[in-house]
Amino acid sequence: MTKSTTHEVSLTTGSQTTEPTAQGTRHNALARIGATARWALAVAACLWLAWCTAVGPLYWNDSSIANFGIVNALFGILAFAIYFFIVMALVRKARRQPVFGWTTNRTTGVRTPRNPIPRSWRTAWGKRLAEFRTSKTGAALRRFGTCCGRWIVRCTNTRWKLALVVAIGLLWVPTTLLAAFGADLRSQAREFSWAWNQWTGLKQPYIGFFSFAPMDIYPTAHYLWPDSPTYLTDQHNILLTLWYGSTLAISRYLTGSNDWGIVLLAAIQWLIAIGCIAATLHRFLNLPWLKRNECIDFAHPERGGRFAATRFSHPERGMRAMLPPQAAHATARVVVLLFFLLCPLAVFSTISLTKSPLFAFAFTWAFGIWYEMYATSGDRHAPAHGMTLQSRFRRLPPRTFLAFLAANIIMLASAKYAWYILLFEFVLAMFADRRHWRAYVFALLVPTLLIHGGISMAINSGLIISGDPIESHGVQLQQIARIAKKAPETIPQSARKKLAPVFNLDQMAEAYFQQDADPVKSSGIQSKKVSYRWRSVTPESMKHFNEAWLETIRANPVVAIDALMAKCFGYFDIADLPYVAMDYYVYNDHVAVNTTWIKYYNANWRAWVANTTRQINRTPVLGWPMHGNFYVILTLLIGAAEVILRRWRALAWHLPLLLLMGVMITAPANNFERHMLPIAFCFMFLCLTFWRDSHATRHTGGLATNTSAHSDRPTD
Repeated sequence: MTKSTTHEVSLTTGSQTTEPTAQGTRHNALARIGATARWALAVAACLWLAWCTAVGPLYWNDSSIANFGIVNALFGILAFAIYFFIVMALVRKARRQPVFGWTTNRTTGVRTPRNPIPRSWRTAWGKRLAEFRTSKTGAALRRFGTCCGRWIVRCTNTRWKLALVVAIGLLWVPTTLLAAFGADLRSQAREFSWAWNQWTGLKQPYIGFFSFAPMDIYPTAHYLWPDSPTYLTDQHNILLTLWYGSTLAISRYLTGSNDWGIVLLAAIQWLIAIGCIAATLHRFLNLPWLKRNECIDFAHPERGGRFAATRFSHPERGMRAMLPPQAAHATARVVVLLFFLLCPLAVFSTISLTKSPLFAFAFTWAFGIWYEMYATSGDRHAPAHGMTLQSRFRRLPPRTFLAFLAANIIMLASAKYAWYILLFEFVLAMFADRRHWRAYVFALLVPTLLIHGGISMAINSGLIISGDPIESHGVQLQQIARIAKKAPETIPQSARKKLAPVFNLDQMAEAYFQQDADPVKSSGIQSKKVSYRWRSVTPESMKHFNEAWLETIRANPVVAIDALMAKCFGYFDIADLPYVAMDYYVYNDHVAVNTTWIKYYNANWRAWVANTTRQINRTPVLGWPMHGNFYVILTLLIGAAEVILRRWRALAWHLPLLLLMGVMITAPANNFERHMLPIAFCFMFLCLTFWRDSHATRHTGGLATNTSAHSDRPTD
């Protein structure tokens, strides 16, 4: 109830004003509290990003927050101002308000948007722009732009066209680079090879101090090994290990080396990537669930369905249905396509044989289907992009349901943490989109239970070995190791006794590397430092690990905070260079030295591509769009804006991106780009969704109402 309404009631009804006024007061108070909480959450996100930016220079120099100075504070203040301004600008633009607020003319009283550019400059530019538009050159450029826009939309208005464009644009990757991989692929091949030897009757060393099995490379504690010898583990997801390992084993049997199998795996992943990208592009750019012959322009209802001549010079060829008015325009299509065709994050991931790229492409595929379900959920309060067809509930077509199921299965088969993501998305979907509950149950919940449950049963029955729980303690390991290195005298004696059966503190201190927790937990095969006593540790020893960790960080909280921040700040510091970029998988010793014939195929070209990418990567500011943390930071800012704008249903299918940021923080390494791939791949689509929702929703007094938004009209 507004103030004017309340005042009218008080004048006419007398004693009846008390209850409405009290309700209005309570409503206003709750609204203010809610708005304050939403803005506080956005401020907290900006403060976290600013803090990571401020402490970045300290950890680049292996320093400590104890040395936090005025320069770091200035970096933090500047970063906070920029990030908060971005959030403010997003919110204001979404509410159709000027970014810099309003200004009032003192003489006329007219309110106009405040513009920081001087009026004289704007007047001069306006005159020059008007003169250019009326010139022959300007008119020719307008005609050329219109023609290009029409053809860009026409060449990307179907799924097969988009797949063809992406395939042609990325064809040079598998044909000139063949494949990209690292140590994980070789470990998976080794696991399967040892398992195959066991199945064929070859005796091999198992548990013993002088034996060294594939499970010792990660390593996996011996108490997790079953008594009956087995050599397959769930370290890199057992399904992916079986797929990669069996393919390479067949390659060795037929050709004598892994190389042909590696090339085949890279080609298959490239095809999967093309399919996932094309399907998601089609959903976000063309909105295929809106039937073209039913897309009515409500601004001109007399026009009926939107049709155009197949070819204007040949009217006898009839008419064709046009894209809906809300389909992406030519500029948006070009920007999104250029990201997938030029950004190294996407380009190199198409042939990188490690779990994260495959998970990222499947996640992107599912992200597009989530958007389709969001747009056809039937909630009349949801932004409908100007189309009443979208506010009508629509079940998933069988083909789309099968695609959703396939995307989720690929995610579950590629990354162990996928089941957390899918389960989290299922819970959110039950709150935000209950009308599609059958699709979520059979495409999200059932595959998660079957695949994750099947792997758990295989582990419990002794068929495969579980990944070591120590993998999830990366933050704790780094904190203990940093304290052991920087201030060993502060570790209490009781903590030392509890840690002794699990870790060698001297070796932890020597192996400590602030960017990566793998050395501390004795991962790897070269120069292995036995800081983690995986051969002798027992479950009883691990029971006291958390107690020892708490005692250690209480004794030196400053160094513990240093260890935490040094391990994760790079994911949120836009100026930090990636610890391991995607170009690493293109050119490293595993590819350029330890292969049979791949190392000779376009060796100079492979080296040039990797080195050029690294040089551009290291270019300040210009190299930022090539970094994964660039997209992580902007995604977090867009999420903060959506919280302020109360777009709860959109947040329901965007929150898994936030959960992925939590996965990054707990990952072993800092600023490891392959962990950021899902967020980077979905960022452009996130921007497009935010833009559409902003054009489809008019915010008045904090309440959202649907309006038609025909400004996002493709040139077709």
